[in-house]
Amino acid sequence: MLFDTHVHLNDEQFNEDLEEVINRAADAGVSDMIVVGFDRPTITKAMELIEAYDHIYGCIGWHPVDAIDCTDEDLQWIEELSKHPKVVAIGEMGLDYHWDKSPKDIQKEIFRKQIRLAKKLKLPIVIHNREATDDIMTILKEEHAEEVGGIMHCFSGSPEIAKECVKMNFYISLGGPVTFKNAKKPKEVAKEVPLEKLLIETDCPYLAPHPFRGKRNEPAYVRLVAEEIAAIKEITLEELAEATTRNAKALFKI
Repeated sequence: MLFDTHVHLNDEQFNEDLEEVINRAADAGVSDMIVVGFDRPTITKAMELIEAYDHIYGCIGWHPVDAIDCTDEDLQWIEELSKHPKVVAIGEMGLDYHWDKSPKDIQKEIFRKQIRLAKKLKLPIVIHNREATDDIMTILKEEHAEEVGGIMHCFSGSPEIAKECVKMNFYISLGGPVTFKNAKKPKEVAKEVPLEKLLIETDCPYLAPHPFRGKRNEPAYVRLVAEEIAAIKEITLEELAEATTRNAKALFKI
């Protein structure tokens, strides 16, 4: 059974056919999913989904692109909601230097506040990193994020950075890009990172794997991610599925 550790089924792209998407995931062998809420509307929808489906759990936080919109009231609201037994992580949080909506200093401040909140709640964190590796690593170290650990979501860095993250109590999660023909780094990471520190995800509706690249992604496609990593590691799909599901359940205490 496969565990998709990062889905956005709360995205508007699934409004018309959510039930069919969830059924297709089950048919593909997906036993569990983490739905991620990263602002007021998506967090609200994530809470509805974890109430409606036994096998969907929640991760809630504030996305770095929208850090400029995050207030102390928002963080207090997230803290209150995180008391729900099916909220198993805080995030996605981090830094995104690709878009310029939120100034870097504000992104860093909201990132630090969320790490501190997660430590207070004793919940793991889910890290979004886009073009900001050095600053992310610095903040994780300064805030002693290893105390809660978590996930480097849709990891796109080098095997060396991946090893550093593993030492800091983080799992490395790989998604659709590992299946792309020209994806040298993710394939190297899949090969180098120990099986007991790997997770799989779709990040749907984004980053669909080959051969669906450019189309809407969905949780059923996590199987393609798993198959690719299994092939790279020269193990069976069953071994990969069992290990990554065990890893996810250990991290999220499910």
